[in-house]
Amino acid sequence: MAVYQAMDVHPVAKTSLLSGAMSFVRMNPVVLFGIIVLAVFIIMAAIAPWVLEDPRRVNAIHRLKPPSTENPFGTDQIGRSILSRTFNGATVSLTVGVTVMALTGIFGLIIGLMCIYNRWLDGITMRVMDGLMAIPSILLAIALMSLFGTHVRNVIIAITVAEVPRMARVVRSAVLVIREQPYVEAASASGVGPLRLLLRHVLPNASAPIIVQATYVFASAMLIEAALSFLGAGSPPIVPSWGNMLAEGRTFLQRAPWLLVFPGLALSILVLTVNVVGDALRDALDPKLAKQTRF
Repeated sequence: MAVYQAMDVHPVAKTSLLSGAMSFVRMNPVVLFGIIVLAVFIIMAAIAPWVLEDPRRVNAIHRLKPPSTENPFGTDQIGRSILSRTFNGATVSLTVGVTVMALTGIFGLIIGLMCIYNRWLDGITMRVMDGLMAIPSILLAIALMSLFGTHVRNVIIAITVAEVPRMARVVRSAVLVIREQPYVEAASASGVGPLRLLLRHVLPNASAPIIVQATYVFASAMLIEAALSFLGAGSPPIVPSWGNMLAEGRTFLQRAPWLLVFPGLALSILVLTVNVVGDALRDALDPKLAKQTRF
């Protein structure tokens, strides 16, 4: 009998999880659209090295060729394929965006939660965070890149240092508000430990602003990486990043505008999609906003 019950619960759990996911997608089509666009960029970045030609391959005979059936996105000033360089450039932007978002989330959570439980540490840490936030992210990243040197790994480190203070601030403010809620005080009074209280009651209810900030960091990291590469302080020139492509193509804007159109359009679509998905997830996860949308 026990074996029968154990076998019977598992399909029900899977069915309820699947139906819940389908219901969420039906109520939030913007999230589905954003996920599809992100999936297209991820697939594009994954298959580009295997399907397209080497983005560093030079062909001086075909330099500055306009878009055609042979080269759908045209070629640059030394004959490299803009299609291949644009698709491979998605790998750099997605790698930087996802890695910075993950690192910022981890360090931001650690710093923000540490400040909640220690008033003395809170005062010192938040003043340090305020000092870092007083410096524009792009300027702080440029200063750090001048110390580390041009490399994708150093770009990730520089952007993470610039974005962690904002995530820590969001985590701290969200947890401070939720910690004072009656249900949290009731759980604490009933004997729930601090760690379980944090994981079961505080963090799930603080997820909406943290998720929105994480998507903002994702989009901001891609923009800062492109800006750093455009200024010559980001990825090495040999790396086919969108920022490098924009920097190289600006000289030929009037003669060959496709050098800037395709990487600029790809960067704009990806950043806009991430921000739209973040806003849609915030509206879906925040009960107050969900009620306002429903009525």
